[in-house]
Amino acid sequence: MSTMIQHDYRSVYHFSPREKWMNDPNGMVFFQGEYHLFYQHHPSGMKWGPMHWGHAVSKDLVAWEELPIALAPDELGMIFSGSAVVDWHDTTGFFGGEPGLVAIFTHHLEREGQAALQTQSLAYSKDAGRTWSKYAGNPVLAHPSFVDFRDPKVFWDAEKERWVMIVACGQTVCLYHSPDLKSWTFASEFGEGIGFHGGVWECPDLFPLPVDGDASRQKWVMLVSIGDSPDYPEGSRTQYFTGEFDGETFVPDAHSRTVRWLDYGRDNYAGVSWSDVPAEDGRRLFIGWMSNWKYANLTPTEGFRGAMTVPRELSLRTLADGSTALAQQPVQELAAARVPLVTLKDATIAEAQQALAGLALESYELRAEAAPGSSYAFRVRAGGGEETIVGVDASLGEAYVDRSNSGLSGFHEQFGGRHAAKLEAGRDAGPSHDLTILVDRASVEVFANDGQAVLTDLIYPNADAAGLSVAGDEGLVLASLAIYAIRQPAGGSV
Repeated sequence: MSTMIQHDYRSVYHFSPREKWMNDPNGMVFFQGEYHLFYQHHPSGMKWGPMHWGHAVSKDLVAWEELPIALAPDELGMIFSGSAVVDWHDTTGFFGGEPGLVAIFTHHLEREGQAALQTQSLAYSKDAGRTWSKYAGNPVLAHPSFVDFRDPKVFWDAEKERWVMIVACGQTVCLYHSPDLKSWTFASEFGEGIGFHGGVWECPDLFPLPVDGDASRQKWVMLVSIGDSPDYPEGSRTQYFTGEFDGETFVPDAHSRTVRWLDYGRDNYAGVSWSDVPAEDGRRLFIGWMSNWKYANLTPTEGFRGAMTVPRELSLRTLADGSTALAQQPVQELAAARVPLVTLKDATIAEAQQALAGLALESYELRAEAAPGSSYAFRVRAGGGEETIVGVDASLGEAYVDRSNSGLSGFHEQFGGRHAAKLEAGRDAGPSHDLTILVDRASVEVFANDGQAVLTDLIYPNADAAGLSVAGDEGLVLASLAIYAIRQPAGGSV
């Protein structure tokens, strides 16, 4: 008689739908005290299928309440990715002079005997996102030749007092502007001869950020996700460009001629930022889909499939070579879910190992600091012959995740392996060898060098693989080491 082992891979503090399939985050917007997260959802299947917009809300970016499906397919097609904004000035006329929420999304219509048709459409909500009405004049934007014409991200240009849309156009992105979200004028196209083109361009975003925290020095950041191609083992991933934007045209800086990735793990895709975060908050908040099209339909979860990264705060930092690099950190709200377990200062590796030896943890946060030039690594979710190794290799100048032996991996031949991100020197100092590691039941997220080097990887360990240990250079002293359990968020579902 055989026993079937049930694995619980539902995250403790990462959002997943209660059931069935989820992929790209959509329509993230802040309104009336709530963060909205919409997402690509197949409510009747465990694999990608007819796309709807699922919906969840949060007051703190940690606990999420799943709401009814917001948008369902209709005669114009499936509901593909897009964005949402607060129409503060009722430019659409949908709201009788009051502010309201407008979703801008792609309709994807399958057509027998010819290519699918992708067009941009609107829906609006007069009740803080609880119910949605599709605009009777849909679609509001079509293109005569682009087959791939999707994933509109819209924002308000306060200087020119009009809306701007960035939308994916196969191997480029196009920029449009509009006074009312209904009528759109082409402005420019970007992407030819620059960036990575080993897959379809998807899910763009465009936003300004201060450089080194200085509001008087600002650059624009463009995100573009790249679909999976069998020619590249990395699968789907997200690149970014920095430069200037005048309301019509994005002009990349010289350093954008080098391909730069948002995340050097395998599992952070299609991420975009929240709209309408209040100015007094001032953060640029981001979330991504924690999977990869190489194997997204095959991951060994039960009852649901798909999770989001933790929400992240984005910033720009000047590096030693003069380039402006994107940095990421987990949102500060996550700290409220911490339960302190271990706090050490100036600890030898032996002392640190002694403090970790008795721990059995599935979901936690680990923060470590070591002197520059130090090599050290943690074995997380270890036990029963399984382990995921997260560390800093000083000789190679990189942070890395090795999930070669992390648990279940046979569902795809390219799932296992070691992934690394270079530790880049800053303008005023060399790279730091700090690590922040977020571990959950089915993932690790690594933020090294103060968030300059980021790796996100799914893992599927056995539930009893909960050990934690550390190894490092002979004589290494960790300046600090902190371990926090992370509680299941109260007041909502993840």
